Amino acid sequence: MLTGDTAELRKARGAYFTPSAVARFISAWAIRSANDAVLEPSCGEAVFLHEAGRDGRHKGALVGVELHDSSAAQAEQTLRAEGIDADIHVGDFFHHSQFGVYDAVIGNPPYVRYQDFSGESRVRARQAAFRAGVSLTNLASSWAAFTVHSALHLRAGGRLGLVLPAELLTVNYAAGVRQFLMDHFNDVGLVLFEERVFPGVLEEVVLLLADGYDPRGIAGTDHMTMWQVRDAAGLIDLAESRRWTPPSKSAKWSAGLMSASGLAAYDHALTGQGFTVLETWGDTTLGMVTGNNNFFTLAPAKARELRLQPTDLLRLSPPGSRHLRALTLTDAALDALGDAGQASLLFRPADEPSKAAWRYIKSGELLDVHQAYKCRVRSPWWRVPYLRPADLFLTYMNADTPRLASNRARAHHLNSVHGVYLRDDLRTDGLSLLPLASLNSVTLLGAETVGRAYGGGMLKIEPREADLLPVPSPAHVRAHRDALNRVRPTAVAHVRAGRLLEAVALVDDVLLTRGLGMAAAHLAAIRNDHADLTARRVARGKDSARGV
Repeated sequence: MLTGDTAELRKARGAYFTPSAVARFISAWAIRSANDAVLEPSCGEAVFLHEAGRDGRHKGALVGVELHDSSAAQAEQTLRAEGIDADIHVGDFFHHSQFGVYDAVIGNPPYVRYQDFSGESRVRARQAAFRAGVSLTNLASSWAAFTVHSALHLRAGGRLGLVLPAELLTVNYAAGVRQFLMDHFNDVGLVLFEERVFPGVLEEVVLLLADGYDPRGIAGTDHMTMWQVRDAAGLIDLAESRRWTPPSKSAKWSAGLMSASGLAAYDHALTGQGFTVLETWGDTTLGMVTGNNNFFTLAPAKARELRLQPTDLLRLSPPGSRHLRALTLTDAALDALGDAGQASLLFRPADEPSKAAWRYIKSGELLDVHQAYKCRVRSPWWRVPYLRPADLFLTYMNADTPRLASNRARAHHLNSVHGVYLRDDLRTDGLSLLPLASLNSVTLLGAETVGRAYGGGMLKIEPREADLLPVPSPAHVRAHRDALNRVRPTAVAHVRAGRLLEAVALVDDVLLTRGLGMAAAHLAAIRNDHADLTARRVARGKDSARGV
């Protein structure tokens, strides 16, 4: 470690120095000839250049770029001491739109979370990515732009070998990066680790091995090669690889985190007639946005106290989703929620408000409710944009897994849940059977791959992601209607008691074991992978909460 260069300072600039075994593996893979020109951007102490030149036989250019002057000076000193001829440039890699071209670009890009990645650094990074046609959102961490900009310094046919956060596989903001890699490389490989490989760092990483760079983005690939090893020692002899084709080039690569057996069983289930995606059943949409739930949502007792009229109010699924965990919302259940003091009414006069409603509107203006952004941009401010009642509700912030619930009460919903509007010919079966049928191990595993981890390890699923959620097909559900109805009472009892996996086991027996003839070993692999991905998500949530 450099004198005065603390762990806090390294973390602030996203510098996590790479274990030599990892750098040696990537260097050996990426460099095919002693004459290759090699670039290590954000080189730190140049561990990759050390590996590239360690045998003393490399003749091609070895070049590093490093923002931190002390690290650059240390790199120059140690390289010179080992007799390695390399050029280290001090400066911001993103300042150089064309910093030469190379046969191989290798390294460990800085990892700075979006909260700390700001100002000129963010602007330059986004501009660099945009030059390659990749538009990054403000949520993007530093490594995303760095990956794209690194590729732009390759010759045609070149290799890109990088240590990247496992976020590459899962986050929405990396969609453009995933698309870019598959558009511009003939082969994309990933090495996944079962254990964390950076001492003292809880961030999970993958190794990106992208071969055959095509600057024009004409060739590309639609699949990737994956290897899974326990730790850095496993890089000495990579296990058997597997090939995986994502649903689209920009789609999440979360399925790459599955075991080989789990992925094979999952893919086999999805390629048959038993499963489809939720979009087949209907359209998933966001709920209504009030601008101020405290004002617009009311318990029945409060509405009576204010003397509001039925024409001033709509029946509402209360904010949140805890009450939807039992697969259906009935009239009786909604009434019980209201009687218990929950906000089961929405203030939304359809036409002329009653006198009591006008008084309530005036009280809101005295409290500046009308100044909230969503209220301010609509006219009149107190009329929430209308959505007709959905057929199903879909929970979108989940500790365990997204749940579907039938809206038998024909209640309206806010944006704390999504609404699913079933297709006319599927409405009957969708209302009565889909919420139960979706409690199966394939759907649970699919939710972990299409959703994303959120604060505290919650699983968040947006409407576009929900469209891709694997669920039993209409034909499969119809074929097993009677068996599903037989297990319904027990399954619902399990769900109400918080025993989700016991309910899932009942549905699995109907739809997977008997319905699809799924072998016990295949079902076990799917369940194990679901447990592993859930554990990863929860662990990442805890790490994030600690600021790791």
